[in-house]
Amino acid sequence: MSIPVTLDELPGTLEGYPWGYLVTVNHTGRAHSLAVPTRWVDGALHMAAGHGTRAFAAARPEVTMVFPGSDGAAYSLIVDGVAEVGDETIALHPSSAVLHRPALG
Repeated sequence: MSIPVTLDELPGTLEGYPWGYLVTVNHTGRAHSLAVPTRWVDGALHMAAGHGTRAFAAARPEVTMVFPGSDGAAYSLIVDGVAEVGDETIALHPSSAVLHRPALG
């Protein structure tokens, strides 16, 4: 089961999710995940990222962030968007978000 999160609701929803996994795609098409703390500034999620992650996001800017629930029963927050790559950072401009229930058998 999924619960859509509007972009207006996203900043408040993120308060319960201080860090998440940034998922990018490398040059071979393989997913690359990086666990990072984020902060919401001016309508985007901002995070520090290394050279490789920034290069992947620059080449393929449609990225996803997955914020795991606090325990095995809590909903995870999934945010899709477009990455804007800086010198040492990435700003994720969200296009959609959803709370997703864990599939616990």
